[in-house]
Amino acid sequence: MPQPRSSQISLSDTPFYHCVSRCVRRSFLCGIDDYSGQSYEHRREWVERRMLFLSSVFAIDICAYAVMSNHVHVVLHVDVKQLMAWTDNEIVRRWHLLHKGTLLTQMFARGDTLSQGQQLTLDDTIIEYRKRLHDISWLMRNLNEYIAREANKEDDCTGRFWEGRFKSQALLDEAALLACMAYVDLNPIRAKIAKTPETSKHTSIQKRLESIKQSTTTHSLMHFVGNPREDMPKGIAFSLKDYCELVDITGRIIRNDKAGHIDHQQQPILQRLGLSDEQWLTLTTEFEKHFCYAAGAEMMINKFKEHTGHQRI
Repeated sequence: MPQPRSSQISLSDTPFYHCVSRCVRRSFLCGIDDYSGQSYEHRREWVERRMLFLSSVFAIDICAYAVMSNHVHVVLHVDVKQLMAWTDNEIVRRWHLLHKGTLLTQMFARGDTLSQGQQLTLDDTIIEYRKRLHDISWLMRNLNEYIAREANKEDDCTGRFWEGRFKSQALLDEAALLACMAYVDLNPIRAKIAKTPETSKHTSIQKRLESIKQSTTTHSLMHFVGNPREDMPKGIAFSLKDYCELVDITGRIIRNDKAGHIDHQQQPILQRLGLSDEQWLTLTTEFEKHFCYAAGAEMMINKFKEHTGHQRI
């Protein structure tokens, strides 16, 4: 039985979540349909562009993503601190980038004078908009509905495009976060549609590697900010270099012609996470099989179960 979204997302436990949306239709979301021979490859760009745009509107950062042939993976970070720093004007401006809003929000955006009653109604509306702008369900709704409309228009049909609600998993600690990000970034390689991370089109790892080659910053993705320290800036608490090496080495292990094991001297990050080679390989190849609603250390999972009412994870 599907769990209510409120029992799958608990920001008091973690701001990091892995979300997956799958296509319900026989024809692919993207790629080439073997049955009809039609190519839907251009839709990958639709999904990637829309996803990055939504992240710039919501108080939600993208840590990793992969646009596959019939599903989409995305790892998200909810930034409540950023949300609370936005003024009412900023909340309305951002919401109007996605929706028309109400007559009162349009008047407010124009700077029109409002009566006391209108102001009270507007205040309630802004409170609701503020809630939505850090709500993962609203971000995924704006992504999936947009892609469904575009795909239905192109296919000249109506009806459901996505397989019901998106699936979400709470990532309760740094080990779970990195394992899930690597799992997402290596999806095209496991599916044999790419040979290396840098050739994995429409993935976050390709975007990060391109920025390294061009000596630029990926403003559309959450930054890696190095090891934990005082006055830690916002970001993922690992170095980008370590992560890219981690993904590359893990990808080599997954390949059938590379049955060896990870050299601990080459992979100190696993020691810092307290994971063995076998545990890491299992996590990054079978992440969705092993974790339904949350992933992390036992103590973190028990806290999440207590806060959300889950009997099992």
